[in-house]
Amino acid sequence: MKVLRRVVTASVVLAGLTLSGCSAPAPSSPGASQSSAPGAGGQGATSGASSSTDAASAAPVLQPLPAAIPAELQHYYAQTLSWAGCDSGFQCATMKVPLDYAHPADGDISLSVVRRPATGQGFKRLGSLLVNPGGPGGSAVDYAEYAASSYPSPVRASYDIVGVDPRGVARSSPISCLTDKQMDAYTATDTTPQTQAQIDALVAADKSFAQSCAQRSGKLLSHVSTVDSARDMDVLRGLLGDAKLNYLGKSYGTFLGATYAGLFPTRVGNMVLDGAIDPTLGPLPLNSEQAGGFETAFGAFANDCAHRSGCPLGGTQAQAGAKIDELFTAWNTHPLSTGTSRPLDEALGMTGVIAAMYDQGQWPQLRLALTQAERGDGSGLLALSDQYYERDPSGHYSNLMYANAAVNCLDLPAAASDPQQVEQQLAMYQKASPHFGTSLAWSGLTCAYWPVKPTGEAHTIPAHGAGPILVVGTTRDPATPYAWAQALAGQLDSGVLLSYDGDGHTAYARGSDCVDTAVNLYLLSGRVPAKGTVCK
Repeated sequence: MKVLRRVVTASVVLAGLTLSGCSAPAPSSPGASQSSAPGAGGQGATSGASSSTDAASAAPVLQPLPAAIPAELQHYYAQTLSWAGCDSGFQCATMKVPLDYAHPADGDISLSVVRRPATGQGFKRLGSLLVNPGGPGGSAVDYAEYAASSYPSPVRASYDIVGVDPRGVARSSPISCLTDKQMDAYTATDTTPQTQAQIDALVAADKSFAQSCAQRSGKLLSHVSTVDSARDMDVLRGLLGDAKLNYLGKSYGTFLGATYAGLFPTRVGNMVLDGAIDPTLGPLPLNSEQAGGFETAFGAFANDCAHRSGCPLGGTQAQAGAKIDELFTAWNTHPLSTGTSRPLDEALGMTGVIAAMYDQGQWPQLRLALTQAERGDGSGLLALSDQYYERDPSGHYSNLMYANAAVNCLDLPAAASDPQQVEQQLAMYQKASPHFGTSLAWSGLTCAYWPVKPTGEAHTIPAHGAGPILVVGTTRDPATPYAWAQALAGQLDSGVLLSYDGDGHTAYARGSDCVDTAVNLYLLSGRVPAKGTVCK
């Protein structure tokens, strides 16, 4: 789930700018033994368990689509993919899907697809494995190319690794919003306003963002929902020649995969949902519980830091919390020099800290960045923030944040409709996350000014008729709290939960032999782990 700091948290990580959205750790930071059940994963997981149960009982059910392919869509399933060599050993193609599934005669859009054929080294080919890293807004093409070199070799030997950038993302008819300079200003907007003038500036920034997306992206904004992308995946399944869809989704990719299972349950093959989102939650509990997830992750980081010499936050977890609040406040009034024309203010600094929560492998980089910041140098934290927003050294942004907002604002209503409602919600966020809650609460305003009305709502996904679906949850996941994985596995008729008692966002192919062994066995044979399996 990629939580991007100033863009929505709604449909899933909503991640994913908390940013809202979720995605798996970037390819630059990829990504055991069994024990008894873990301790529920901290604040985010604990609060999420009860609210998820309540939400599930009240949420409508996502109903499957008719099994037969409608006549007006037959020609999409009958198109031929023209594969061509690309990117050093991969094959690329372009596919067509309707802009509007309700009115397919209104025109098509193009989606970019990549695959690497199964290596076949000692294993029988099992078909295609479609992968998605999350976001919404993460490039599945980029992630497939990463997965094809980093996933365990038995999986790569047995499956063609396939990625399709979802509609509106990267190479697939991308959503466009701001210029790069405008995005620089937007990401630095104060998200902890204390005066009316600061609130007005934040609202103006959100309104301008929304208006720019409407001007630059037009009617596409109405047709980039998760349901649309799930239907696109079924077209691709047919074009790949697979009777059932084999799929591995991370973070927001779990919501996309679960949505596919709800719409096409009888076409589900082996499906892994890692770093799960609970579709029964509305935008407010999603955002506040995600805030709790980041608080839990920061606590784990602070505890680790406190046990290392030279920790810039102090020698105890309590000292670390007080120190990070002190730093955020200082950067808000006195931004740090970064050696560039962009000073590090509280908004960018907090994003840098949040970015490092996704992967404990980045904790050393965060410790160094905080040490530099103590000396007045904000360059390390700015680099982490830029990585989070996918801003390259030339100053160019990918369209991650634009697609993130566009999908989230279609999938769920706004978490707050105006500043007054945010102020009413602040106590809830601050309780869930004393250090990040205020900023994440104000981030819930983005969809309030969106030019397109939401088409989705919170719902339950039972996926009646699907085979076993493996849901993976990490106990101290910052972006998708563990309770969400528990909730998704519980509402899926055939859901099976695999728990990882650890840190970081998502678990598969990130260093746990226990997790990898269990997921590999399922992907290769369909055998799920024993009930209650917990990896360390």
